[in-house]
Amino acid sequence: MRTEQGLLRVSIIVTVGVAFFGIAFGILSGSFSITFDGVYALGDASMSLLALIVSKLIASYAGSGAATGRLKARFSTGFWHLEPIVLGLNGTLLITVSLYALINAVISLLRGGHELKFGFAIIYAVVTLIACTAMAIYAMRANRTLRSDFVALDAKAWMMSGGITAALLVAFCFGYLMKGTALAWVTPYVDPAVLAMVCLVIIPLPVSTVRQALADILLIAPRDLTEHVHAVAAAAVQRYGFLSYRVYVAKVGRAKQVELFFIVPPGLPPQTIEYWDRLRDEIGAEIGDEGPDRWLTIAFTADPEWAE
Repeated sequence: MRTEQGLLRVSIIVTVGVAFFGIAFGILSGSFSITFDGVYALGDASMSLLALIVSKLIASYAGSGAATGRLKARFSTGFWHLEPIVLGLNGTLLITVSLYALINAVISLLRGGHELKFGFAIIYAVVTLIACTAMAIYAMRANRTLRSDFVALDAKAWMMSGGITAALLVAFCFGYLMKGTALAWVTPYVDPAVLAMVCLVIIPLPVSTVRQALADILLIAPRDLTEHVHAVAAAAVQRYGFLSYRVYVAKVGRAKQVELFFIVPPGLPPQTIEYWDRLRDEIGAEIGDEGPDRWLTIAFTADPEWAE
C-alpha cells in the first residue's frame, strides 16, 4: 500500500467487491440506481487494472533483467505514452456510462417510475458509503507522497462513488419515510430521480482528466515547462557564446520530454567530448527534475538545419 502499484491493487480488489455487492443488492431491491452504481464500479475496476499494468510497465522500464531488456528493445522510448491513453479512456468510459444511465433515468421517470424495496437499498448505501469514504481518504493521503496521476484519478473515482452513494442513501431514507403517508405517490419516482441527479453531477467531473490526457496524447507543450527550458537555454547561449538555440518540449503522462539544440559559431576551436558532456550536465541540472521520468536530449551543432 506504500507504492503506486500496491495501492491500485488494493483499490481494484475493493472496487470489484463493491461492484458485485451493488449489483446483487440492486437486483434484490429492484433499484436501477444501485445497479448503475455496481456497473459503474466494475468499469472503474477495469480501468484501475489497466492503470496498474501501465504503472508496472513504466516502473519496470528503469529496471534491469532479461524481461526488461526485451521490453526495452521493442519499446525503446518507454511506456509513458500509455498513461494518458488509459486516463483518457477511463474518463471517457465514466462519462459514457453516466450518460447512458441518465437517459434510462429520464425514460423511467416519464413512465411513472417503479417500486423499490427501501430496506435492502439503505443497507447497501450505508455499507458502500463507508467503503468509498475509507478508500478515498487513504488514496488522497498516500498520494501526498506518491504524487501519481493514476492514484489521484483513483481517489477522485472513490470520491465520485461516495458522492453517488451518499445521494442514494438520502433518497432511500426519504422514500422509506414517505411510505404510508400522503406523499406515498412520490416513492416510485425516488430511484430514477436520484439516478438522474447523480448522473448530472458526475458527468462533468472526469472532463478535466480527459482534457489533460488529450493534451498529453497530442504532445501539447506545458507552458510553465516550456518557459523554464527557454530561460535556461537563453542563459546558456549568453554564458557560452552560442549563436542561438531550439527547444522542443512535451509532457506525456508523468514523463517530461525535452530536446534542446544549441547553434554554435562555425569554426569554433575543438573541444574534448568531456567538455561538451560537462556542459550537458550543467544545463541538465539547471533544467531540473532529473530522474527516470525525464527524457532529456542536449545537442550542439554549427548547422541550424540539424536543429529544425
